[in-house]
Amino acid sequence: MSGDTTDLATLPEFSRAAVVRRFGEPVKIECVPVPTAPEPGALIVRTTACSICGTDVHLSRGNLSLAVDLPIILGHEMVGRVVAIGAGAERDSVGQKLAIGDRILWTHTACGKCFFCTVARQPTLCENRRAYMYENIEKPPYLLGGFSEYGYVLPESGRVRVPDNLDDGVASLCSCAFRSVMNAFDNLGPIDPSEHVAIQGAGPLGILAAAVARVAGARTVSVIGAPEARLTLARDFGATHTFTIEGTTHDERVAGLRALTDGRGPDIVMEFTGFPDAFGQGLDIVRKGGRYLTVGQLGTGTTTFSPSTIVKKNIRVLGSFSGDVKSYWKALQFASAHIDHIPFGKMITGRYTLDEVNVALERMHRLEEIKPLIVMA
Repeated sequence: MSGDTTDLATLPEFSRAAVVRRFGEPVKIECVPVPTAPEPGALIVRTTACSICGTDVHLSRGNLSLAVDLPIILGHEMVGRVVAIGAGAERDSVGQKLAIGDRILWTHTACGKCFFCTVARQPTLCENRRAYMYENIEKPPYLLGGFSEYGYVLPESGRVRVPDNLDDGVASLCSCAFRSVMNAFDNLGPIDPSEHVAIQGAGPLGILAAAVARVAGARTVSVIGAPEARLTLARDFGATHTFTIEGTTHDERVAGLRALTDGRGPDIVMEFTGFPDAFGQGLDIVRKGGRYLTVGQLGTGTTTFSPSTIVKKNIRVLGSFSGDVKSYWKALQFASAHIDHIPFGKMITGRYTLDEVNVALERMHRLEEIKPLIVMA
């Protein structure tokens, strides 16, 4: 599948893509221009697959707190094969050679010049960041979204070659859900083998976090969420205990977690739910002096909580946003190393064509899918 030449003559004039023009309306399949050639440092890829994230659902419905420049191509968990290589783009961001036909993941951009890129070393907070799925399709280079037959990798975007032992579905998990989890664990810091970890949310991020926490050596890993099928999958990924939110109260779940942790509560609580009220509950769950990390709160919702809880319990509260190229690479490496005993493929619960994107989005919204995959090729 790999070669060493760039054949621009094979590029089509247009790429079919799933476009959001107005929030709350069905996504439409449109023809979007394909650039005639990549600029220096850029790549053009033939998208092979793109999984659906809860953020895709929220964006299409207009429920995100992030700026969106409509119309956009939906989707940001994409994997694709390189079809054109710009000057100077012959290696990926970790130094591996790239050739035509190689599969890659690619990241949102970081300018490498602002305070957050250079001094803070937090490129996810880059002041000049450009993000796939949020950029207008009527401006070059057009193809900045995942649900599209072709994609454009900006010169400032990180890119990582996909290990051969990962299929497209698992690779796509690493391009958003899993890289966000890896970035969260970097922000959290080390886990001691004596520590109990509780995870709020049994969606893709929560389930993947259970796997990472268990491999990291946590004494116990408890996942709080629903429905039961997702909690079963969480146990398959390494959760030692699960607590359903269906038919139970918050106080009952707190009591169960304290009984598991010698009456103290979990040392670490990680939030991946996306529901604002989970924040206050997490502060209640975590032990005195513990760490609370929130990742899932990107919606426009609000909640009420008592700030004195943070003070009286001496809780360290952390936020974690997105992930940089290191996070993508670590996600791919983790999946590649553990693919034989962690059932990553079980998370891909449905496969759809590009024309079926609205069906897949609706099923994701109704929690009938954990991680549906749009297959382009």
